[in-house]
Amino acid sequence: MAFDYKKEYKEFYLPKTKPEIVTIPSMNYIAVRGKGDPNEVDGDYKKAVGVLYAIAYTLKMSYKGSHKIDGFFEYVVPPLEGFWWQDGIKGVDYTCKETFNWISVIRLPDFITEEDFRWAVQEATNKKKMDCSKAEFLKIEEGLCVQVMHIGAYDEEPITVAKMDEFLDEQGFVNDFSNERLHHEIYLSDPRKTAADKCKTVIRHPIKEK
Repeated sequence: MAFDYKKEYKEFYLPKTKPEIVTIPSMNYIAVRGKGDPNEVDGDYKKAVGVLYAIAYTLKMSYKGSHKIDGFFEYVVPPLEGFWWQDGIKGVDYTCKETFNWISVIRLPDFITEEDFRWAVQEATNKKKMDCSKAEFLKIEEGLCVQVMHIGAYDEEPITVAKMDEFLDEQGFVNDFSNERLHHEIYLSDPRKTAADKCKTVIRHPIKEK
């Protein structure tokens, strides 16, 4: 059986629908940065996601080729994730999607080095005939956070975020957004195949004590 990060680390990927506090360790990601409405047809966000998956599957299938990765084991590619922010706003204003800044990411297994990543970028560029040069190897340590499972359309996330904020106030915490600590979403459903009211999205916010 291939190693599945969602199943092995349920505390990070499968929270309950009630907010909870969690400490997130350092993780490595394939990342592409950009700006603009993620729903734009053939926009930068959709192109970025294509680059992420091209590199992710190049690494996943590397064991079948000549590039050998030390410590490699078969695994399920982790879900797509995104870090989001808007200039001058603490949190997210869902009514102005065109002002979004984003870092779209897919988690990397710990055994994949920056050298392996650079190989995969070049390999994906050559084999997929696409420009993967915007991808970067990114290490993020989120630390203390509040998270919850949001079930429903993305535009309904403010309702869930309000519950998170109420929970934080009750527990003696506040949000701790900064240039390094951002609104984070993990996409567990494919919106092309799942009804909007059934889509599952992990929402995670950085926090600190009051």
